[in-house]
Amino acid sequence: MSTQMRAMVLQRPGSSLKLERRALPVPAQGQVRVRVTACAVCRTDLHVVDGELPDPTLPIVPGHEIVGIVDALGPGADRPLGARVGIPWLGYACGRCEYCRRGQENLCDLARFTGYHLDGGYAEYTLADARFCLSLPGTLDDEHTAPLLCAGLIGYRCLVKAGDARRLGLYGFGAAAHLIAQIARHQGRTIYAFVRPGDASAAAFARSLGVHWVGGSDEAPPEPLDAAILFAPAGELVPRALAAVRKGGRVVCGGIHMSPIPSFPYELLWGERELLSVANLTRADGEQFLKLAAQYPLDVETHPYALEDAQTALDDLRAGRYSGAAVLLPTDARSRQR
Repeated sequence: MSTQMRAMVLQRPGSSLKLERRALPVPAQGQVRVRVTACAVCRTDLHVVDGELPDPTLPIVPGHEIVGIVDALGPGADRPLGARVGIPWLGYACGRCEYCRRGQENLCDLARFTGYHLDGGYAEYTLADARFCLSLPGTLDDEHTAPLLCAGLIGYRCLVKAGDARRLGLYGFGAAAHLIAQIARHQGRTIYAFVRPGDASAAAFARSLGVHWVGGSDEAPPEPLDAAILFAPAGELVPRALAAVRKGGRVVCGGIHMSPIPSFPYELLWGERELLSVANLTRADGEQFLKLAAQYPLDVETHPYALEDAQTALDDLRAGRYSGAAVLLPTDARSRQR
């Protein structure tokens, strides 16, 4: 076995990722080393690389939608060798603070996040706290499982926060929305998809998944919504979404970063409309969603890239060149999945 690995590394925000050869990491107390077989590319990775999120640990290996195989154990790590696991955004929480005790470990002030504070999955190997790894269903291969670990998980938390909305609007039809639209349809909800004005490709993608209505994000839906979820990081969509929901409706902001929200008249919020955000995820979210995902035949749209093409995948995401999710596949993983 080689004692080195390849990793795509961010040295400073605003710079391009660089391919480095590094020594294989050695797991410490409670950690596992995971051989990465797939890592999806998330818009949060783009926010880290572009410097839109403050104080990342640098240099950093991005990536937090990781599928892989446990190949080494640190002392006290409670995972079997050879286990197939997922490594999500939440990499550590203290377990002792008020938030953790309330089941809100996603809000822990001492939380550490994969690919932001802790080296992530844009590499052939990575380390993770064994307690924060997720067991994965065997219903999808590694490439199509990887997007579930953030696009799916955060989307699921947003869907839960949207309540029992029957008429549900999704603003920004990318990796998260295309998964949650399918879950919501299985639950009997009616889906309204909002895409960038003039983006015919995204509109066609949404229609292919059976949504009820597709329009531009500058359009009003044909009837008032019960709730709307914003996956697009565009603050100007918040007033538009509030205008689209009925009295008593709810708007959920699902991104970790959003451009400034413009001022809007109180009447858009009045009528007991609610505006709330979703921050990170909990391990319970992961367990619940992955069980749900195993029940439904999800059509996960992926676009594979080689590990060394991670910067291209990020650039393509920024430019909106694909629907669904990009997934990085180390060379050996690509050969196994062909």
